Amino acid sequence: MGAGTGNYEPTEGFVVAVEPSWAMIAQRPPDVSGAVRAVSERLSFSNGSFDVALATFTLHHWLDLAGGLAELHRVADRQVIVMSDPVIGRNFWLAEYFPEMFDLESEQRAPTVATVAVHFSHVDVEVLEVPSTCSDGFCGAYWSRPEADLDARVRMGISSLAQLSPGAIRRGVQRLGEDLGSGRWDTCHGRLRTLEAYDLGYRLLTCS
Repeated sequence: MGAGTGNYEPTEGFVVAVEPSWAMIAQRPPDVSGAVRAVSERLSFSNGSFDVALATFTLHHWLDLAGGLAELHRVADRQVIVMSDPVIGRNFWLAEYFPEMFDLESEQRAPTVATVAVHFSHVDVEVLEVPSTCSDGFCGAYWSRPEADLDARVRMGISSLAQLSPGAIRRGVQRLGEDLGSGRWDTCHGRLRTLEAYDLGYRLLTCS
């Protein structure tokens, strides 16, 4: 669900990708399967069509969370969800430089783990710490490498930053650059550079 460009899809078994955006579908490489264009809240699959429904970093984009989760439950006996809990994520230092990202509609409706859990009879929650060497490029990937967020190519791969106005980006990049140059960032957050992994609120939910 919300398969995007295919980066998070399993490489084994029979996989059906669902993605609502033509722009994302167009970027899918030739070595991954095609995608069914649909939204999670309205799926054209029969009840119990799949063994597992997988949703990775997508719930905050859904307009109807309850409807989408009900559809996951309808088409598969088990649901696996990778998400960021905003209660923890709001403490991420990146918010100091780009506070406007929390004004985005997608961030405003981002559910907590507790909000998701009420829609299922059983939920196992696992903490997903982000390694310091993470190469994925999602929002929290560079928690110990702040210099990366000065790169426009990196920011374009982070949906919460890519949606910001040029003015907000300009102000945030300037403040971050100045704090890195003066050493203020390291004074406040430098201990992060010594850690191998960090909990930014990412969670793996296995539901039924």
